[in-house]
Amino acid sequence: MCRFEDIEVGQRREIGSSTFTAEAIRKFAERFDPQLFHLDEEEGRKSLFGGLAASGWHVGSACMRLIVEDADRLAEEAAIRFEEFAHWDVSPGFRELRWIKPVLAGDTITFFREVLDKRLSMSPPALGSLQVRTTGINQRAEEVFTIRSNVSVSLHGTGG
Repeated sequence: MCRFEDIEVGQRREIGSSTFTAEAIRKFAERFDPQLFHLDEEEGRKSLFGGLAASGWHVGSACMRLIVEDADRLAEEAAIRFEEFAHWDVSPGFRELRWIKPVLAGDTITFFREVLDKRLSMSPPALGSLQVRTTGINQRAEEVFTIRSNVSVSLHGTGG
């Protein structure tokens, strides 16, 4: 997926995994989402989640970090090969954010991105537009997170 022209609808790739430890769940919750089921093991067990649950915002933040790291890795690999690389730039928005199942302490979530649609942008003309779905799957092969987003992609890569 080095150039916009090479990106195909239906392409799906793994972008990375993140393990949600009890410590990380509590640390994120203390700072950003201080609900009891994110902070206290017993309160989590008593909740509808059945255990210490990661904030959905924590799951989304972990996903975003992996998206950025994956893009950086792909750009570095393309540069080593002196190939052009289509930078996935800003996102003009997202929709259909879904937290399907709780992410509990000890869960490892693997994230995937799939291209749903691709088109040239009318403005500015040097950009393409992708619609992508990012999905998080836990170690039990259960879908726990999805988000659909639009991403602007530069038509003229760098390198090569």
